[in-house]
Amino acid sequence: MKDAYTRAGVDINAKNISNKLLGKIVSATYSPEVLSDAGFFSGMYEFKGYRQPVLVSSTDSVGTKTRIAIALDRYNTVGIDIVSHCVNDIFTCGAKPIFFLDYIGIGKLIPERVESIVSGLAKACRDVDCVLIGGETAELADVYHGDDFDLAGFIVGVVEKDRIIKGESITAGDVVLGLPSNGLHTNGYSLARKIFGESRKALEKQYDELGRTVGEALLEPHICYNNQLKPLLTHIKGMAHITGGGLIDNVPRTLPDGLGVRFDSTKWDVPPIFPLIQRIGNVDRDEMYHIFNMGVGMVVICAPESVDKFTSDIPEVKIVGEVQKQAGEKRVVID
Repeated sequence: MKDAYTRAGVDINAKNISNKLLGKIVSATYSPEVLSDAGFFSGMYEFKGYRQPVLVSSTDSVGTKTRIAIALDRYNTVGIDIVSHCVNDIFTCGAKPIFFLDYIGIGKLIPERVESIVSGLAKACRDVDCVLIGGETAELADVYHGDDFDLAGFIVGVVEKDRIIKGESITAGDVVLGLPSNGLHTNGYSLARKIFGESRKALEKQYDELGRTVGEALLEPHICYNNQLKPLLTHIKGMAHITGGGLIDNVPRTLPDGLGVRFDSTKWDVPPIFPLIQRIGNVDRDEMYHIFNMGVGMVVICAPESVDKFTSDIPEVKIVGEVQKQAGEKRVVID
């Protein structure tokens, strides 16, 4: 007979099994600076090696992309998504990721499923030399029903105070570069699910434009730009991570007052998932550019004389626009 807590919807034994599985995965990301063991009440990190360290933090969730993972019973990519998203956010000011914590709220704790999620978290952390220092898995059957779960993350990074990138040196005539996305990343899934559906049958439908199922395209992991751009930080004047709000809302966040950007949309490739969404959902072009990244996952602004350095070091980078003096309230124009 099940004990009272299990009957109430919380399986302590399952959580203990899950914690044992996760301990090995998490500790594999540790560096000598970590002073606590996996499973302790808190994560401890010895901070050293900086003259004027500025801590940089960010938090976010995978959003309703979890619904696609649930429908397809595929959980190994959403952890990559949330780490990449958070790393990209703090990288926009030049910060190095130090450690990451996750939160998984779940209706029914199935250890193997949580292990798959955390394996993705750990892989993405290792790729950028970031410690997965801790997290919480909460079994909340009264909040999340059936296979429902939520995944959120919190990251802490560091940057020398005199090396912070805030876009303050951007001037008219600077060049706007775009690094490609591979799809939606972690934004726009509420609309995508409404258009395609979220049943397994709907997500396993093949589309000629995609050359694969729509579910496979929608679960493509969020790209992390840290490793590509880190060697070029001294050439960067400003960066914008293109998430919810698209180019329209995100690029102005790094621009000084009085400046805007004009983009030439013919200069980069738009992944086929976006025209498919636009066609099937009958979505207006301007709305598409306001919801989705439309093929540009990270915008970098640099002086004209630095462009060759980027294009030679990162072959896939494209010149996508120019900084101009702002005319009117509209700070981003997409031709």
